[in-house]
Amino acid sequence: MRTMLIVVVGVVVVLVLLWRCPKPRQHTAMWIFSLAWLAICAWNLSVGLSHGYALGEELLVHALLYGVPVGLGWWRVCREPSSI
Repeated sequence: MRTMLIVVVGVVVVLVLLWRCPKPRQHTAMWIFSLAWLAICAWNLSVGLSHGYALGEELLVHALLYGVPVGLGWWRVCREPSSI
């Protein structure tokens, strides 16, 4: 349940970011979001490891936690032609 909640939060944040950000700046916004989300996922990974979860199972979960919101955001940015 916690994994789904974090994925939903990430998707909502990236969609709001892209909705509020002007088209010419969306690539930069996605780079910043990607790095910030990576830092958040790394922190979450360290919390999971400190609670005794194995690295192997945590890496699979965190691939989804990072990949779904970031992948969706980049897909949205790259599929639309830039209005530069």
